[in-house]
This record gives sequence, structure tokens and C-alpha cells, in this order.
Amino acid sequence: MIATLLAAVDLPLALGPSWLDPEHIVREFGFVAVLLVVFAECGLLAFFLPGDSLLFTTGVMANADSPIFLIDQPLWLLCVTISIAAVVGDQVGFLIGRKAGPAIFSRPDSRFFKQEYLSRAEDFFTRYGGRTIFLARFVPIVRTAAPLVAGASGWDYKDFVRWNVLGGVVWGAGVTALGYALGGVDFINRNIEAILLLIVLVSVLPMVFEVLAARRRGRRAETLQSPEERAGAVAAAED
Repeated sequence: MIATLLAAVDLPLALGPSWLDPEHIVREFGFVAVLLVVFAECGLLAFFLPGDSLLFTTGVMANADSPIFLIDQPLWLLCVTISIAAVVGDQVGFLIGRKAGPAIFSRPDSRFFKQEYLSRAEDFFTRYGGRTIFLARFVPIVRTAAPLVAGASGWDYKDFVRWNVLGGVVWGAGVTALGYALGGVDFINRNIEAILLLIVLVSVLPMVFEVLAARRRGRRAETLQSPEERAGAVAAAED
């Protein structure tokens, strides 16, 4: 369902394959798969996996009044287990960053991994400090990279745990509960495909804004450079 809509509007492949369709994940593999995906996206460099859209869809599918009702677990259990998966995922990501930071930062780009992802998380740390782990929960890609960067940078473990638990609960339980609450709304039910697509689009907007802002900063820096500095930069790049 969602994958078809994404393909129709020509979104990147990382968002489009049917096996990444949140509804497909739940229907084919069940609720446990949701927990595994949340854990992997948060802690195992699985940048390509769905996050916000999966939680929202899980909430919708757990509401008996929803046209795609499928998950027969109470809301409180969903919120608790998803929050735990999110928190544990970030804890694992932090430990991976602490133990294998240099290897990760020297890892070559691939289809699903780019050094740009880590650089984006580092920019978040520079801008928001300790709040990064909480805020990153709501930004795709940065959500996955932030705990790795925190671990590799030697961030205080107790401080990380505090922000991690807060962010994991607010994001994991909050987005799931929002999907559950809206799953029984008539308007949502009549436009379920469009709503789920909108959730996917909204979830990537912060990332888009960050990329555009970085490009503007780069152009501004080039404008401020003197002709001699630009010539030196070109020469250095050629060497």
C-alpha cells in the first residue's frame, strides 16, 4: 500500500521497497518484527529501516476501529515494549560507538551507509549539545547516527542514559499512541493511505531542512572567502 504510493511520487528507494512498507512488516512478520526493526534502526546502523511511519502505523493497526486493524495487543503493552526497544537500541549504538568508533568513522560509503550521516549527527551535537539524543529521536538518519557519535566522542554515560530514556519513551510511546488515537477517527479511516504517506513525508522534512541549511552555509562560506583563499582550496583539492 504505502510502497506503491511512495513509488508513485518517486521518493528515494530507501523509502520505497515493499519490504520496508510498515503495514507489510506488521502483516507478514507480526508485532515482534516491529520491536526488532525499532531496535535495529536505533542501534545497528540500519539507516534504511522505517521509524516514525512504522510506529504510527503500528498504533493505527492496534485500534479495533481502524480499517487495517491487525495487532491484538493493548496500547500500554505496545508503548512499553516499543519504548524499551528504542532505549536498548540506542544503548547498543552508544556502546558500538565507544568500542568501534574509529572503524565506523573510516567505513566506506555504501548504498545504505554514508559518512554524511555521521557528519549530520555531529552537526546536531554541535548545535544542541546534550539535548541531541532526545531531539534526534524525531529526525530520520540522525536518530540512528546520534548514539554512535555520542559513544565515539566519549560522552558521559550517565548523561546519555538520561536523555536516551526520555527520548525513547516520548518518541516510542508518543508516536505509537498518536497512531492509536487517530486510528479510530472517521476522517483518518477514509483517508488511511494518504495519512500514512503524509507521516512518512513529515518524518523526513527535518532531514531535508538540515541538508538545505548545510548547503546555504556552504555557499555563504564560499562567498566570504577571498579569491586567494578560493584558489588555495582548489589547489589543495587537486593535490
